[in-house]
Amino acid sequence: MFEDNFKQRVLQVLNSVPYGKVTTYGNIAKLAGSPRAARQVGAILKGLPNDTLLPWHRVVNREGKIVLMGDAYKIQCQHLIEEGVVFNQMSGYIDLKLFGWMMDGV
Repeated sequence: MFEDNFKQRVLQVLNSVPYGKVTTYGNIAKLAGSPRAARQVGAILKGLPNDTLLPWHRVVNREGKIVLMGDAYKIQCQHLIEEGVVFNQMSGYIDLKLFGWMMDGV
């Protein structure tokens, strides 16, 4: 039961991340009520269907880095570029002070 509720909350938070902004796996976990569940957030996002309309591409690690690899990295970069998120495409780092959403201490 907890996992289903947590997954629903994660998906609601994810759906709230605004266009042109990013957030972290940990921030989504915190906003979903389980601040230590960043890895579980990653697993939920990994399990999304390929045709999802949820903005999965707006989620990065706590350092502001895109952690996906290969084609998934390219797809995430393309979505972010289309939304005006500026970042180093070689390293995948995004300035969370400029583009972070609902970030404490950034």
